[in-house]
Amino acid sequence: MNHLHGPTPYCRTLSCGTLSVTPRGDAAALDQLFDIAERRNPKRAFLFVSKVLGRHIPVSPGVMRAVYRQLAERFPSVSPGPVLFIGMAETAVGLGAGVFDEMRQQLDESVYLTSTRHPVAGELLCEFKENHSHATDHLLYLPQDAELRRRVLEARTLVLIDDEATTGNTFINLLEALKNDGGLQHIAEVITVTLTDWSGDAVAQRCPLPVQSVSLVQGDWHWQQKPDAPVPVMPDVNVSSSGSVAISGKQSWGRLGMAQPAADLGIGIQPKAGEKILVLGSGEFVWEPFLLAERLEKLGAEVKYSSTTRSPIAIGFAIQSAIAFTDNYGLGIANYVYNVADQQFDRILLCTETPADSVDPLLIAALRKVAPDVEIICYE
Repeated sequence: MNHLHGPTPYCRTLSCGTLSVTPRGDAAALDQLFDIAERRNPKRAFLFVSKVLGRHIPVSPGVMRAVYRQLAERFPSVSPGPVLFIGMAETAVGLGAGVFDEMRQQLDESVYLTSTRHPVAGELLCEFKENHSHATDHLLYLPQDAELRRRVLEARTLVLIDDEATTGNTFINLLEALKNDGGLQHIAEVITVTLTDWSGDAVAQRCPLPVQSVSLVQGDWHWQQKPDAPVPVMPDVNVSSSGSVAISGKQSWGRLGMAQPAADLGIGIQPKAGEKILVLGSGEFVWEPFLLAERLEKLGAEVKYSSTTRSPIAIGFAIQSAIAFTDNYGLGIANYVYNVADQQFDRILLCTETPADSVDPLLIAALRKVAPDVEIICYE
C-alpha cells in the first residue's frame, strides 16, 4: 500500500484505473477506516470499503460503537427545536442509527428516519436519487406515530448521515426533495455526518442553509480512468418495489421513525464464553441485529457483525470472498455476503425482517461451510 506521511496520496491501481486519495490532517487513520474495491458499476468503478461499518467487512460491535461515539463527540451545538436524523439506505442505515443513539439523550425532540428501497404501508414523505449508486432510487416515509411525525415536519435541524461523501450530490438531492416535495419548511441548519468526507465543501457551497460537517477523515480523491478499460457488467439491482415476500418484522428501527431503540431481537439467545459468533444483518435490517451482536459481545462471546447487501463488488483488494444468492424480499435480485466465506465461526445468526422460509437455501448452505450452527433470527 502506498501510504506515507505528508502529502503523498494513498493510491490503488484497479483494473479500470487508479484511485488516489490525499488526506487533510492525519493520514494514519486512512488504513484503519477503509480499503478499496472494484464496483461492478460503470458509473463509478471503485468503492471505498469501510473497515468499521459492519457491512462488507465483519467487525466487532465494540469497534462500531466506538465510531458512533467518535462522531457524536465531534457534533456541533444544535439550535433549539426538533432535530431530524436521516440515514441513507442501505449502507448507512446502521451508522445513522448508531450516531442517533449516541446523540438522542442530548436532544429533547429528536427523531431518526432512514431512506428505503422497500415500500411499506405508510405515507410517503418524498423520493430522491443517489445518482452514482448501484440502486439510485430512495423512498422516505413519514412516521405513523403522531409525535415523531411532528418532529419530522417541524424539524429545525437536519442531520444527514452516509458512510461517505464524494460529491455531496446525494445530500443535495435529498435536501431539495425534503423542502420541495416533503414540505419541510422549518429547517434552519444542516449537519452532514460521514465516516469519510472527500467532497470538500461541496454541500456547503450548494446549500442555501448553513451547513456543518462531521467526519473522521477528510481529503480529496482523484480517479484516473484507464482509456481502454472494459466497462463492467452491472447486475440490475435498482429496484424500489414490494417483492412477493411481505415484511413481517417490526418497523421500530427507522423506516417509519425511531425515538429510541427497541433492542428486542433475539433476546432469548445466550452465548457460551468465548464462542465465535457472526451476526449478519440483512439489507436495511441492520440496527436491531447490531444491538443483538453488541449484547452477545458484552456477555463474553467473540462477536463479529456484518450484513448482506445488494451492492455488486468484484473479488480482489478489500473483498477476499463473496457469497451470491437471491434476496429474501421476493424481488428476484442478487444479494451478497462479503468476506465471510473465507472465515470460520462457531455460530452464525442471520437476522431478517422477512419470514425464515424467505431466505435463499444457497445462502444457508454457504454459511454452513463457515459455521456448524446457522440460525435465522426474525420477529416471528
